[in-house]
Amino acid sequence: MKVAIVTGASSGIGKQEKLRLEEAGYKVYNFSRHNTEGGTNFIEADVTDRASVFAAVDKVIAAEGKIDLLVNNAGFGIAGAIETTPLELAKKQVDVNFFGAVNSTQAVLPHMRARKSGRIISTSSVASIYSIPFQSFYSCSKAAINAFTSALRNEVKEFGITACAVMPGDIKTGFTENRVKTNSGDYNKQEKSIGVMEKDEINGMSPDCVARLVVKLAEKKRVATLYTVGLKYKFLVLLSRFFSRAFCDKVVGGMYVK
Repeated sequence: MKVAIVTGASSGIGKQEKLRLEEAGYKVYNFSRHNTEGGTNFIEADVTDRASVFAAVDKVIAAEGKIDLLVNNAGFGIAGAIETTPLELAKKQVDVNFFGAVNSTQAVLPHMRARKSGRIISTSSVASIYSIPFQSFYSCSKAAINAFTSALRNEVKEFGITACAVMPGDIKTGFTENRVKTNSGDYNKQEKSIGVMEKDEINGMSPDCVARLVVKLAEKKRVATLYTVGLKYKFLVLLSRFFSRAFCDKVVGGMYVK
């Protein structure tokens, strides 16, 4: 039986990933701060606490002797203007969404290298390609995941380890409700912009769309660097390759800050 770790698997996309991987025959460990759904194979771990993550990985190795798959999924969102976002909140955004993935990856790599096999799948976002106004630090954290994944792939290739990232568009989960919002101050378009974004999420794709792709990627012999989830978002990402950054920024502005 293959062994997987999914961070943030107590809810949302991570919960569905755990379910689908288990259906595919994996034994899946949930690394989260809280086991809100009372799921199986839960290990309490805060991805921003390096010691916590390494201790959790040691427990998996003690029980299973190996780790075949890591899915870096833990994350949260903040929304607000760059000017009015407290620096400590911006740092927390990057700490959870990016350095949380770094901590988990660094914890599993020695064990994957020892077996000369393993796959690491990280959750990015279409916002990594199209930076969203009033969601700048979230966009930055996901762009960092893409760059991290690109470098990681080449570094670990000699050890038989592979890596990729998935970029969902709007997904309907509790992520929307849990987003932290800052005071709009003089930014009159902030509330409307966030409202548009949240409406898109509420009417978005099921988290199962991401989970099913993750299972496919976990089983593929070879993987590309980035995968987009959702036909509309695949089209938008394709457009970004052919048009200027200024044009893409204008498209996003038309969507969120008319």
